Amino acid sequence: MLKELNVNNFSDETKNGVKLIEFRTSWCGYCKKQEPELEKMEKVWIGQVDADKEAGIAAQFNINSFPTFLILKDGKEVDRFSGMRKKEDLMSRIIKFI
Repeated sequence: MLKELNVNNFSDETKNGVKLIEFRTSWCGYCKKQEPELEKMEKVWIGQVDADKEAGIAAQFNINSFPTFLILKDGKEVDRFSGMRKKEDLMSRIIKFI
């Protein structure tokens, strides 16, 4: 399940549990190519942050390249990686924290 995150809902949406967050931009070709892999993960909660619209959130996590993924556990960063990823790679990273 893809969930758009912004300054109004980021804290509430990420404070509990294990969350996969994708930082992306509308102009990023790799981000557009990543979308089908994320859509395959329909039972997994995935938050998406448009770094152009939500520059403050991107700055808070020092995001400099796209797509960049964070895994948060109870609101705290536990993993970070960048670049396009297949569904299987994303799932294997998330499972380590469940």
